[in-house]
Amino acid sequence: MRTQVAIIGGGPSGLLLGRLLHRRGINTVILERRSKAHVLGRIRAGVLERGLVALLTEAGVSERLMREGLRHDGTLLSFDDTMFRVDFVGATGHAVTVYGQTEVTRDLYDAREADGAPTLFEAEDVAIHDADSDTPFVTCTRGGETLRIECDFIAGCDGFHGVSRTTIPADRRREFEKVYPFGWLGILSETPPVNDELIYASSERGFALCSMRNANLSRYYLQCSLEERVEDWSDEAFWEELKRRMPADQAKRLVTGPSVEKSIAPLRSFVSEPMRWGRLFLCGDAAHIVPPTGAKGLNLAASDVHYLHEGLADHYAGRGMDGLDAYSARALSRVWKAERFSWWFTTLTHRFPGQTGFDRRMQEAEIDLLRTNAAAQAAMAENYVGLPY
Repeated sequence: MRTQVAIIGGGPSGLLLGRLLHRRGINTVILERRSKAHVLGRIRAGVLERGLVALLTEAGVSERLMREGLRHDGTLLSFDDTMFRVDFVGATGHAVTVYGQTEVTRDLYDAREADGAPTLFEAEDVAIHDADSDTPFVTCTRGGETLRIECDFIAGCDGFHGVSRTTIPADRRREFEKVYPFGWLGILSETPPVNDELIYASSERGFALCSMRNANLSRYYLQCSLEERVEDWSDEAFWEELKRRMPADQAKRLVTGPSVEKSIAPLRSFVSEPMRWGRLFLCGDAAHIVPPTGAKGLNLAASDVHYLHEGLADHYAGRGMDGLDAYSARALSRVWKAERFSWWFTTLTHRFPGQTGFDRRMQEAEIDLLRTNAAAQAAMAENYVGLPY
């Protein structure tokens, strides 16, 4: 099999890259280790930056997003029982859109199938060969048969545990990591959201987030110890603890119900440099992880896709390799800014083991600055809605 760009990973970043390249007349093959049903069954965040919304529009897959997505002009922050609002539109002129990552993925699959572009599901034993040459290729096993895909370029969109990053020799990679000493216990419930906008709550008992997927599907999170298990938390215990961490007036409005999904996710910050080796380019979680506090995971993958698809389009249009040569530096510049924002927001809102009274007072001072200072709110809003590409 021969293609121009082999894309490893059939999640939203690989699908978005494939769709954008297809609209430029560039052929792709996507290899996905799991089934389509498994990919669409993943529960992920759903706050989309303005840049991602623009990319989905450019890709021609924004019709349902525009119809069903929830525009959020700001967000709410609380510290103990004091709550205030950061006005994104007032500070930046831009909003974010709440639309589930699963729905983004579904829209992109529908478009890819309509295009007739090949996606090879349940592709096992994927391996990248000769990425540092002019003739790279990818092999995999599918249905007991070994396949070879020859290509011009390879896009590694296969996540933190995929083969792409580790294909780059260890002596060529530099990795940076911070592991946070807590996780997020999250539940999904078929209940109306407690508020029209997200609430980020910081209390003496720890962090909580009140989010949503749509008008009748809510997503809530609690900061928890890494030693805790999902089985330790009944629905009733979760709701009671959430109420304790929210402002009292919001807790009274909370509608509870049975959880339809419950999980614990650890938090980490991670970056691998560079994001290119020869003709292999890393995108998204294959190169970087952020804590979910700033809602940057999918959005950061989208900015990678933006830089990479522009570079590939320039190359195939005969404008040379400059865009591809600059890809890693351009992507990493934005990656580190998003890492900083996610680290800052996590540090601001969570309780850390061994936190001293001084540490807590610093959090209080930072929160008070954010509450009272227009410049501080503008800086937060600018990062939250998404820095320009």
